[in-house]
Parts: sequence; C-alpha cells; structure tokens
Amino acid sequence: MTSNHPDNSDIRHRTPQERAQRGKADQSVPAPFAGADDHGTQGERVVSGRRLMQATSDIFLGWERVEGIDGRRRDFFVRQLRDWKGIAVPEAMAPAGMRTFGELCGATPARAHARSGDRIAIVAYLGGGDCFDRALVTFAERYADQNEKDHQALVDAVRTGRVTAQAA
Repeated sequence: MTSNHPDNSDIRHRTPQERAQRGKADQSVPAPFAGADDHGTQGERVVSGRRLMQATSDIFLGWERVEGIDGRRRDFFVRQLRDWKGIAVPEAMAPAGMRTFGELCGATPARAHARSGDRIAIVAYLGGGDCFDRALVTFAERYADQNEKDHQALVDAVRTGRVTAQAA
C-alpha cells in the first residue's frame, strides 16, 4: 500500500490506504520449538509483540487473514507506512540539550526491553550491588574508545584517498 503520490513528503495528501503498509506475517523461527501460542493468526502475534515493545503504538497497527486465489490463507499485519515524526539534529544542540537527547536515546530502548520481560525478575537478577553498573560503564568507555578509533580510521582513509567524502 505504498504511495505513488507526487508529494510523498506530505501525509495530508494521502488516502488512508496510502498511509498504511501491509506486511506478510509468517510463523516465527522459534515457533516449532516453543509450542502453541494464544494468537489466532501470525499477524496477531506480530501485532501483540509490537504493542509489547512499543511505549505507544501506531494508529494503523492491526492484522488480517486473506485467502489467496490459490485457496491458501495468508496472515498479514498492517502498520503505519512511516512514523511521520521528526528527529533531533544533535549537531545543532547546546550541551544541555545533547545530554537530554542522549538520556532519551538510552531510556527509550531500555523501556522497550523492560516491557518485554519481567521487570521484577530483572531487578532480582541484577541485585543491589554495583557490578552491573560498573559493567555498563566499562562497556560504554570501551565503546567510546572504539568509536574514536573508527573515526580516526575514516579520517585516515579520506586523507589517503581510499575513501571519498564531501560536506553535507
């Protein structure tokens, strides 16, 4: 249900069918090993998982079962074509804004992951010590070091001509 409308940037000019996208929902890879689930269709299973992982769901999220011309039933899920939301531009942020943006970038996936598991069990597993906290700090420091090395490798590649770059 993607659009061929000449003005793809403006959702106001799209029909409801052009604002949604349908995806085929096949059986999940671990399903044969996990046993039966409570979902009536594979599309419903996909939608349930998305609702579990997302703090807010998109307005078009749903599922359907369609019988093809070959007589076989196929499951689909429906979702927003795109979220139509903006993204912050970190390069234009003041330090305080960058800090808030970084906190949100960490908190958002953390919330999604926490929603997919038993929060009480996670807290009980981590315990009251600072071992996990220290492990996260170590990971973050090593990741930052690797990022700096990768950036330097890119700068060197541009300088020697192995890679071309241009200003945005």
